[in-house]
Amino acid sequence: MKVAALQMVSTPDVDENLATARRLIAQAAQAGAELVTLPEYFCLMGLCDGDKLRIAEDLADDALSSTHSASTPLQTTLAQAAREHGVWVIGGTLPLRSPKADRVYNSLMVYDPQGQQAARYDKIHLFCFDDGERRYDEAATLTPGDTPVAFTATDRAGQAWRVGLGICYDLRFPELFRQLTRTEPCDLIVLPAAFTHTTGQAHWELLLRARAVENLCHVLAPAQGGTHASGRRTFGHSIAIDPWGQVLAVQPEGEGVVLATLDRERQATLRSQLPALAHRVLG
Repeated sequence: MKVAALQMVSTPDVDENLATARRLIAQAAQAGAELVTLPEYFCLMGLCDGDKLRIAEDLADDALSSTHSASTPLQTTLAQAAREHGVWVIGGTLPLRSPKADRVYNSLMVYDPQGQQAARYDKIHLFCFDDGERRYDEAATLTPGDTPVAFTATDRAGQAWRVGLGICYDLRFPELFRQLTRTEPCDLIVLPAAFTHTTGQAHWELLLRARAVENLCHVLAPAQGGTHASGRRTFGHSIAIDPWGQVLAVQPEGEGVVLATLDRERQATLRSQLPALAHRVLG
């Protein structure tokens, strides 16, 4: 299956970001991608953390319905793009309202090639960082999720791929991905992100390759990659990695499309040669 990780440098202008997302999804689909992924906060990189509260949506039971489209433009854009291009769309993240008025969920939405919602994952681990110059605390505006999520994507050849989901800071918690593979191994882990440049330089590729190796599966990580209007610089390096930890494709910075082909036969061979998943003792 051919897949794409879309890299963006999102702005505080939602309409501009949605137009960019639609254009990049179309570009990836034209290049043959069957599954297309957007970065964390593809819809908005605001001037302050509270900006996401302003654009938060209620969950739409059918984002293509005219009943919802006006009130859920973020979800509707993703669903329409999936249907228009006949591809799986994994919509980075967008803010969904939570029970707390001053908090939202950071939610990853998945739409099938007919534009129907196939999965939703709410970010479990909330990022906090303070080096004396920069401080981030997602808990100030986010409600954490509590449930690991995987779904099955069927490609155009009729082959099923089990896809595990994570978001940005989740990358640092291997137990999440172990739980996703407890009953059935994942063929692909998708992890949209907006990694800071500081932490990205140190750990982004290192951790992504580790998740691929320890789970003997493909990893696809679309990212924000550049300097945003707020002055924040995200690391970029949207990347595709094979089950042996080899980098298939990467884009350092700036807007773009990273394409790769998942190789089911190579994955099966590697799992046969090194059956580490079958050797787990502690969970």
